[in-house]
Amino acid sequence: MRPVPVTKRLFIKTYGCQMNVYDSARMAELLTPLGYAAAEGPAEADLVILNTCHIREKAAEKVFSDLGRLRPLMEEKRRAGGRMMVAVAGCVAQAEGAEILARAPFVDIVVGPQTYQRLPELIERAAALAAEPKRGAGLLDTDFPVEPKFDRLPETRGTQGVTAFLAVQEGCDKFCSFCVVPYTRGAEYSRPVAAIAREAERLVAAGAREITLLGQNVNAYHGAGPDGTGWSLGRLLMHLAATPGLLRLRYTTSHPIDMHDELIQAHRELDSLMPFLHLPVQSGSDRLLDAMNRRHTVADYRAAIARLRAARPDIALSSDFIVGFPGESEADFQATLTLIRDVGFAQSFSFKYSPRPGTPAALAEDQIAEPVKEKRLAILQDLLNRQQRDFNRAWLGRTLPILLEKPGRHPGQLVGRTPYLQPVHVAAPAELIGQERPVLLEAEHAFSLSGRLVSEGNDCMHDRMRVSA
Repeated sequence: MRPVPVTKRLFIKTYGCQMNVYDSARMAELLTPLGYAAAEGPAEADLVILNTCHIREKAAEKVFSDLGRLRPLMEEKRRAGGRMMVAVAGCVAQAEGAEILARAPFVDIVVGPQTYQRLPELIERAAALAAEPKRGAGLLDTDFPVEPKFDRLPETRGTQGVTAFLAVQEGCDKFCSFCVVPYTRGAEYSRPVAAIAREAERLVAAGAREITLLGQNVNAYHGAGPDGTGWSLGRLLMHLAATPGLLRLRYTTSHPIDMHDELIQAHRELDSLMPFLHLPVQSGSDRLLDAMNRRHTVADYRAAIARLRAARPDIALSSDFIVGFPGESEADFQATLTLIRDVGFAQSFSFKYSPRPGTPAALAEDQIAEPVKEKRLAILQDLLNRQQRDFNRAWLGRTLPILLEKPGRHPGQLVGRTPYLQPVHVAAPAELIGQERPVLLEAEHAFSLSGRLVSEGNDCMHDRMRVSA
């Protein structure tokens, strides 16, 4: 196939989760046949896409702030005889599309995360609309399509990196009372196994050595297998592990109630499935878990971890925690701290609760005062940070296999990751990028480790030797 001449420049700003990173890459691929290539920044772009996330506090206001910075660039380009088109995509677009066009009528396109496969036609329509003497508001396209978006996306061209994301599941049927995902991403949908396997093969052929399977509830995966039955995530992982050239597999984000037997078996049997799992719990209080509509108890969470550790003793865990959820008492907060101390996490994410419009928790009357949330968050983060430091320090003086991903900031330096997702800096030649090499870990830094290459024969976890963390 002949390459499409580059005639326009595209800049995508990605907010939030790994699924948005994946979606941004797919949008760029979708627009390549139209002649778009990457721009260094918005000032050089003919099309700017803000791929937004609605999870964090004041997400919409951050988008409007960025739109305010884009408007002078649009006017400057128009004065020079050109034109910059602006699109807002992602979950803020889905949740607040009409508000975006009302407050920022210069936006050309608002498109939700389930409809961005329509971007080429939307761009054509928006260009025609802009040419009209009296331009109205931009195009709003946030209705969920009848067909899954993956049916209309082009095949991935692959990746230029050593690690890659691959969406296997999207949407959520859980309806946690604090979360907007079911309203912005829609119902759970699982891609067919064959389509996922083909994409994995293309990614590996393009240089990927580690693939992270993505989904809002990735372990709820139930895609159609080649045998006509619904496959679980565990069975999918077993299938993908046989992909030639693929060294590592990961998956995120998981829900505790979907840690099924086949998935536990995959952790037991697959050396390529990395011993690091992000398993959000949100709270250590059963009363709050019920108010959150999490559908599991603290005992359920502990049992899932016990099964994982029995199958893979060297597994490390991360989690999500919400502090100051409506009605959270001091006893509830202390129960969360107890759970954290008992489990022990390699790293975690923690946030103050902030209401999301349209969610049940936003309407609760017993909201927690900001000073209380801030105090509790500081205590919780201090505990989590100490656990992360202790976990990292426990590896000093030991050797782990590091997948070398890219050049570091200094000449002759490469950056890679351990099986536990820790960044590691090491002096190594560039030709080792894409290879997994044993590294003796020698120093701890603020957010990373550093070490030196050692010979393959040294005692290490290379060749998938499992160790006790």
